[in-house]
Amino acid sequence: MKLLDDRETLEMHYFPEEFDPRFYRNYYPDLQHLTDDQLKEHYCAYGFNECRVPNQILNRRGFASLIPQTAAALEIGPFFSPILRGPNVRYFDVLSQENLLARAKSLGNTAAAPPHIDYVSSTGNLQIIAKSFDFVISSYCLEHQPDLIKHLRDVESILKPGGCYLVLVPDKRYCHDHFMGESTIAGVLDAYHAHRTSHSLRSVIEHVALSAHNDHRRHWNGDHGDQFENLDARIRTALQAFERAEGGYVDVHSWYFTPVSSVQILAMLRRMDYIRLQCVRCYETRKYQNDFWLVLQKTAD
Repeated sequence: MKLLDDRETLEMHYFPEEFDPRFYRNYYPDLQHLTDDQLKEHYCAYGFNECRVPNQILNRRGFASLIPQTAAALEIGPFFSPILRGPNVRYFDVLSQENLLARAKSLGNTAAAPPHIDYVSSTGNLQIIAKSFDFVISSYCLEHQPDLIKHLRDVESILKPGGCYLVLVPDKRYCHDHFMGESTIAGVLDAYHAHRTSHSLRSVIEHVALSAHNDHRRHWNGDHGDQFENLDARIRTALQAFERAEGGYVDVHSWYFTPVSSVQILAMLRRMDYIRLQCVRCYETRKYQNDFWLVLQKTAD
């Protein structure tokens, strides 16, 4: 994927290119005779479908490990399975450690061990954090934000100059968002200018009633299930959930992304001065997985 041409130098840390021909050549001995250009052509034509790895990031843990152990880092929404650990990591969530443990047990996970939550906000308000960080990371968080721009701006406010926001995002094509249309800049701007703090009825109905199954391997193999199975009952369930909340927060997805659409929306928001985060890396969804990975860097005004 081609990103912005005016990438700024990553001052604090090196993130591998989306396709690294040196790694690709060394990792796969059968390709050592190919030039860099031929390697890229091979990956596009064959390597992706063969589940070959295009750079040194082998999995989501490898992506998170790009954050140096010595860096001051914040993880947003770790629940009971944080992706980062270490003495320099702090955690933010809508629930305390005690409440996260109770939530995990209610879901049948009796072995859960959520971390101590340093910053707790029931409304997800990052503005309670007075500290600044070299890195912020979130996993399956971006799509839950009622107001995407506000979330990105709040992350900016706690990043040091040149700091990076690492984001793991579900790819709508390979998860329960499959039947949803890709989010657009119009929807993102509408939510921001409406000062949205909770999800719309439309989002609740889409998430509860119109979603697909969540087996990413089935999606990769073209099996998306029946969108209209038990539709009447599912819509009634969605309406009841929204009514019970009485205008409060219902935890659903508001945004549906692919790697291409997310980069386009972020680039437009930056060009229009809504955000100062620049997408400097977008690591494509790996074969038979259901998330892609973004690196957003805080740039100067």
